Amino acid sequence: MLNLPTVDKLDPEGKSVLVRGEFNVDDGNNARADSIREIVKYLQSKNAANIKVIGHTETEYNLASQLRNEFPGIEFDNRLRDNPGEKNNDIDFAKGLAEGWNVYVNEAFATSHRSHASFINLPKVIKENGGGVCIGPRFAAEVENLSKIFVTPKSPVIMVISGLKEDKLSYVESFTKFADAILIGGRLPEVILSTNYKLPSTNILVADLIADKEDITIHSIEKFEAVIEKAGTIVVSGPLGKFEDEGHRQGTERVFRAIVNNKNAFKVAGGGDTEEAIRLLSTVDGFSWISVGGGAMLEFLAKGTLPGIEALKV
Repeated sequence: MLNLPTVDKLDPEGKSVLVRGEFNVDDGNNARADSIREIVKYLQSKNAANIKVIGHTETEYNLASQLRNEFPGIEFDNRLRDNPGEKNNDIDFAKGLAEGWNVYVNEAFATSHRSHASFINLPKVIKENGGGVCIGPRFAAEVENLSKIFVTPKSPVIMVISGLKEDKLSYVESFTKFADAILIGGRLPEVILSTNYKLPSTNILVADLIADKEDITIHSIEKFEAVIEKAGTIVVSGPLGKFEDEGHRQGTERVFRAIVNNKNAFKVAGGGDTEEAIRLLSTVDGFSWISVGGGAMLEFLAKGTLPGIEALKV
């Protein structure tokens, strides 16, 4: 298993702690925002001398501003990607970020699949300067729960890969190594047909789409429900159709309800649209774990690691 340093193994008392958080949310009531609150409260309880949280935002909602009101005296900087050195993993940019800080905490699982400076060179510089690096409690929980899917899974393992993002298909071959069946819906069946994508295994069920392509057919729903009913582990990435439109919600609603009705399975979901659909259908409590990551979850399941994880290995 992964040998990752966790924040509880470091003593932050009297130290300056730099946290890589995630501000890119639509409101302050979600797991990403709560993960920042949790790590800040923890570091305060351990008497860290200084705390700064860095990240980025592309939404109109300003989580950093809200957190400044909640935690006076703590610095929250959401302008990380304003500097091209971040995306370029520039070493000099990383050195600038690291200056004055002797502990680095990665609490941004959702974006740790990106080889950016704040994930790769920043912890490297802090380690070279004699500082400590680690992951936060939410990150640790992500690794623990997602690892169960391919390390000690309850069989059969079923993957539901859906939604709009074509790049999800690039992970399918990796998933065949541990999944007993892969169910593909959303707009991905259309992509498979239009690109002549060759399925890497026979244990893949591709849904048929209704005439306007905005949902899967009743026959496909029934096939998916039959597979899900017998599953021991279920992973969901993406809604089955345009669920926000009530007239195209049937596929997502029936498949998601089939998942939560399987009381014996370990059930994991991830991705913004997936979580939105789960909340709309009031099925949050039916899942064992809801990941803060969409692309990060898929890459971790496919590769067993992430760039942001490799940078912290001891």
